[in-house]
Amino acid sequence: MASPNSRVSAADTEAAAWHARLGVRSVSTRTIEEFFAWRAAPANAEAYRRVEKAWAATGGLGGDPQIQAAVAEAMNRRGGLGLKARYRKTLFAFAAATAVVALGLGAWLWSDSRSLISTAVGEQRVVQLADGSTVRLDTGSTIRVRLGEDERRIELDRGQALFTVAHDPGRPFIVDAGKTEVTAVGTVFDVRRMGGAVRVTLVEGAVDVTAASGAAPSRMRAGERARVTAAGLSTRIVDTAKATSWTDGRLVFEDTPLREAVAEVNRYLEDPIALEDAVMADVPVNGVFRVGDRAAFASAAADGLGLEARAQADGTLLLSRRINN
Repeated sequence: MASPNSRVSAADTEAAAWHARLGVRSVSTRTIEEFFAWRAAPANAEAYRRVEKAWAATGGLGGDPQIQAAVAEAMNRRGGLGLKARYRKTLFAFAAATAVVALGLGAWLWSDSRSLISTAVGEQRVVQLADGSTVRLDTGSTIRVRLGEDERRIELDRGQALFTVAHDPGRPFIVDAGKTEVTAVGTVFDVRRMGGAVRVTLVEGAVDVTAASGAAPSRMRAGERARVTAAGLSTRIVDTAKATSWTDGRLVFEDTPLREAVAEVNRYLEDPIALEDAVMADVPVNGVFRVGDRAAFASAAADGLGLEARAQADGTLLLSRRINN
């Protein structure tokens, strides 16, 4: 009779290795592209599909010899997928703790099933979900992920995220942001929570936006932005490249009131910018800035708006009107 190790396919072993490789806090775009290239092979795709089944039955995996064998083989491999010591340690920790981490995307799959992914102030993060969808989280954001057999549901607790949805007509992709629900099948869209409002920007495809429980959904088309408040839903046409420029690490302002521009810049800062004079709040700002670059924004305000920047004891950078002597 064959031993468990002999029954482990190369795809299973590589899937276990991918689990460890992707189970770190920061995953590069190149790594994600390499994963997609690996998963393009039918045998690898089948191993990947087994991941979702495995996570759906987490209670019965502890004694599965094939899964344990895949874990052991992945931990002992060298080269190939570049399973370095820190990845082997990550894989071992998950295996020892739950015995259900042998195949697939590791920490991201673990997050998928019991769901909480966050970014700190100034941090952006790309997360690969088990269904092939990608979520790019902006600064200070939190999502909860639940991938089921009939639907894929994401709760945006705070902040902003860009969703690139893998096509799966049998499992709609739903984002809940407070009382607002956005439903897609395969598309690219951005959702941001802004106090009591929710903003949805559609980059590709189509989505249905439901403003409140029981309300009729509104269909959005590519290039539209919807704003949902207690008063209802309104839409307008936007330049999606500029509207989602944060995904490239840029903030684009076009005749944006200074108070709004400052508030946007502050989302990425531990030590914020403050306006001393409310009279300046509505002065229009134009420019493109790197996220988190407080000095560049303050310098532009000083040169273009006649302001001066003064550092405060608490770390705040105060913008005030320049007084000419």
